[in-house]
Amino acid sequence: MKIVLLGAPGAGKGTQATRIAEKYGVVHISTGDIFRKNLKEGTPVGLKAKAFIDKGQLVPDEVTCEIVAERLKEKDCEKGFMLDGFPRNVMQAEALDKMSDVDLVLNIAVDLDKLMARLTGRRVCRECGESYHVSTFAGNKCSKCGGEVIQRADDTEETVGKRLKVYSEQTQPLIDYYTAKGKLQSVDGMKPIDEVFAEVVTVLDKVK
Repeated sequence: MKIVLLGAPGAGKGTQATRIAEKYGVVHISTGDIFRKNLKEGTPVGLKAKAFIDKGQLVPDEVTCEIVAERLKEKDCEKGFMLDGFPRNVMQAEALDKMSDVDLVLNIAVDLDKLMARLTGRRVCRECGESYHVSTFAGNKCSKCGGEVIQRADDTEETVGKRLKVYSEQTQPLIDYYTAKGKLQSVDGMKPIDEVFAEVVTVLDKVK
């Protein structure tokens, strides 16, 4: 099974990705993770990316595609994979078509207006990383380790607004692209986590 996972920041994509990987035995490939791995190991393509990152520039699509292409050649991808964070635009989607034949693009659909409250209400423990939300947690001490619970810098209203705007602008053309190919399936990401996963399973069981 070869899957592309789409979902806005705060849509619960990471949680669903972990569950999908566990249930179906597919490799979860986060582009953020493979970037960090290549940078840490100083691979040729990692050094290419570093040259742009060090200048504060975005890594070009060509370099991103090269990093993903190298990852998909690894043995653990032979039985399938789930891409998370790639493709981010139509150019990358066209490049992916040349690398592999994707079975399904799973879109965790959410109401972007409601996501603002979900994201700006997030709190995290400075020490252990445990997550909370102001709707169910009113303190400032972590119940797990006693550390200070804070709001992350990228969870402020201004930053969240920018992230959601960029996501919307980048992703709508992708949704159109994969809809035209008959490969897009959406699930309702505004439901509780278990209900979202039940919808995901219904969709993926038809692909296996």
